[in-house]
Amino acid sequence: MKTNDIIQQTADAAADALERIAGHVERTDLVKSGTFGAELGANVFFKLENQQGTGSFKLRGATNRLMTLTVEERAIGCVAASSGNHGAAVACAMQKLGTAGVVFVPQQTSDVKVNKIKSYGGEVRYFGTDGLDTEQHARDYARQNGMLYLSPYNDPQVIAGQGTCGIEIIEQLPDVDAVFIAVGGGGLIGGVGSVLKARNPNIRIYGCQPKASAVMAYSVEAGEIIDIPSEQTLSDGTAGGIEAGAITLALNQAVVDEFVIVDEQQIKDAMRLYIGRENHVIEGAAGVAVAGLRAKKDKLGSQNVVVIVCGGNIADDILDAVMGGA
Repeated sequence: MKTNDIIQQTADAAADALERIAGHVERTDLVKSGTFGAELGANVFFKLENQQGTGSFKLRGATNRLMTLTVEERAIGCVAASSGNHGAAVACAMQKLGTAGVVFVPQQTSDVKVNKIKSYGGEVRYFGTDGLDTEQHARDYARQNGMLYLSPYNDPQVIAGQGTCGIEIIEQLPDVDAVFIAVGGGGLIGGVGSVLKARNPNIRIYGCQPKASAVMAYSVEAGEIIDIPSEQTLSDGTAGGIEAGAITLALNQAVVDEFVIVDEQQIKDAMRLYIGRENHVIEGAAGVAVAGLRAKKDKLGSQNVVVIVCGGNIADDILDAVMGGA
């Protein structure tokens, strides 16, 4: 499929998803930051996806995917794999729609994210230490038990749901010039990037990844999904491998203009600055996008720049370490 066709098809699916999930997810605020704007010499806006009911953009994709299931499919039950946010979103959506299921998480998943999944009635089971291992196990479990597997990114309806965030950005700031988005499996940037590029191909899309786990950036460079080890990172929500043959690779190739890879100190500094200046908490993945913004300070000029604050679920001990006990 041609690049323009991939982008338009995804953007159209996002428009359908917006109608489908209306009333089930929050229309999050887009707020202008005077302090970051002054530092960067640009008009900086933060899209507050940490305001979603589950504290993450993931509720958009999970809700859209579950709402496309038939009554019979919902009755079968669902299986998800997640580092936390997708699992909480799936559990929340299942609770609303009366569907049961299991959420598999990596062994190192933070207690705050596990507890959030459980708070929505989700059954949590641990498996693996890398997101890709967990996903493969969850797929096998779903197949063996005749259940439906709900991917956190490798699913057109999940990507379409995430794309609804991009529709809101365009409505809230029609003259957006650039957007910074944290990238893990590539579903958020694939959906949002398609919506924005369909509206205006000149909008610059920056994909932000931690140096400790920049699988998508290196996969796009290689032209195929590559298997490389991931190291520990503050950005647990974007860490881990990507399924072979994931549809997000082509989308990322189509919409991402540049990948920005940041190290752990840059992420920590960005989180500390954001929390101190904007007065609300973000998680490591959101810190990656803020760090990416700061790394491109000299390229922004007086542009209208949006950073998607993708989530706010962070363990107390990690938050304390980031803030230095403040």
